[in-house]
Amino acid sequence: MDANAQAILQKILKDNSCSLTRPRQIVCQLLWQHEPQSMHELGVRSQGLLDRASLYRTVSLFERLGIVQRLYIGWKYKVELSDIFSHHHHHISCLGCGKIVAITEETEIEQLISSLAAQHGFSAQGHQLEVRGYCAACQKNNKKLATGKL
Repeated sequence: MDANAQAILQKILKDNSCSLTRPRQIVCQLLWQHEPQSMHELGVRSQGLLDRASLYRTVSLFERLGIVQRLYIGWKYKVELSDIFSHHHHHISCLGCGKIVAITEETEIEQLISSLAAQHGFSAQGHQLEVRGYCAACQKNNKKLATGKL
């Protein structure tokens, strides 16, 4: 994790009367510049570094403080560092293998979302856009998916 991200993390925690503990540093480091991860994946990667309860407590705190965000994939979710730590982006996820690809924001999509919010009397403060489908490998492995005939 770079010095700028470390400073942002410390400021958010300090502004919310929280300290930068070792478990909080570890969780942030595990998420830094990685694709979204399930809690199971984070648990596996954090073995020997922190216990499961500390992992779940830290992620819960980070969600409340806006440090991490959830990405829902069907009825499951993965977590990633919020846009505070990276450029705003969206996701394409594979319904077959679970692969997630981050896509950069497109001006036209961002303008459309703001316009839609305004049409309904909302002032958009944030959003997530996720496209779900099948990646090329899953399409190749299942020709029915490739042709769109299920």
